This record gives sequence, structure tokens and C-alpha cells, in this order.
Amino acid sequence: MTDYILRETKGVPGAPLVFTFHGTGGDETQFHGLAEQLWPGAHVVSPRGDVSEHGMNRYFRRTGEGVYDMDDLARRRDAMAAFIRSKIDATKPERVIALGYSNGANIAAAVAFEEPGLFTDVIAMHPLIPWTPDPQPGLANTRWLITAGERDPICPAPMTRTLIAYLRDQNTDVTEQWHPGGHELVQTEVQAIQDFRT
Repeated sequence: MTDYILRETKGVPGAPLVFTFHGTGGDETQFHGLAEQLWPGAHVVSPRGDVSEHGMNRYFRRTGEGVYDMDDLARRRDAMAAFIRSKIDATKPERVIALGYSNGANIAAAVAFEEPGLFTDVIAMHPLIPWTPDPQPGLANTRWLITAGERDPICPAPMTRTLIAYLRDQNTDVTEQWHPGGHELVQTEVQAIQDFRT
């Protein structure tokens, strides 16, 4: 199992376990404090991506913008799943929530597609899934919030809508929140997370 550099907050018994996953160039501090605010008393675990792309932290390699090294993604997805499983085993929470942005949303989604029983809730902000996942009936037991920008040059809106359609085809409970801008996070997305979190 990978030993990630991480930030971790021990929560109270029975509280949710929240994993946060940063975007390209971020680190374990990017969303840790936000998760603490959104879920008071929760266990919060924020691993840093262990790939460096020109000095920027990522969770898996790519060969170009939107072009993933799928073999590397599979290896790092499995390593992340093992890490997540170890934290679940140690905490034994009723709810396990993934909150990820951009590259972080992509690693969380990749884990959920492979092992849908790990997360109960997935919050994917500006995800980019440039492949067609296999059918996954287990996703019917999860809730998803997808937030996105209509003019996002990195995560094009049509690809986000394809992801949403895939999730709905798996009978997943999906909520979507759009804003008229690009790849930036805006306040309406935070509000959507607040509305979704309960």
C-alpha cells in the first residue's frame, strides 16, 4: 500500500469519514479545511498525489491535456483503493464521502468505478473521464454530486454530461450543479455541496 503524504483529522465516533482529493498542483491542504467545516466532527483524510508533473502534484500520469496513461491510472487507482480501505477498516464509519476537484475528482471516480462499495457519497468537482467505464451495478448504492462549468476548457461540458448519463444508466443517485464559467470553483458549487452533504 502506498504511504501518502497526508493531512488527517481524527473525528468523533460515528462521524462520517471524508476523503479530499486535490486538483493538479494542489496538495493535502487544498480542501482539508473545507471538509472540516462542512462535516464538523468528521474524520477527514487528505492524501497528496504521489505523481509529479513538472513539479505539480497529481494522482496519476498523463501524456497530454486530457490524455491519461491508463496503465498508470489503474495502478494508482488500486493503490488508492487499498489506502482508502485501510482507513475505512480503522474507522468503521457508516458514511464514506469522497470530495475531489479536477484530477482529484478523477481518481475518486476511478476508484468508485472499480470498487463502488468504498464510498457512499462522491462529490466530483469538474471531473474529466475520457474513457467509457464498464457497467457497474454497485454504483446504484451511491450518491453523487457533479459540479461543472459550462465553458470549462479543461473538462468540456459534453464529456461531463456523458459521465452524468453513464452514472444515471447505473441507477446512481446523481445531482448536478452547473455554473456559466470555466474550470474555476465558484460559490454556487460550495452551496451545492452544503445542500448535498446531509
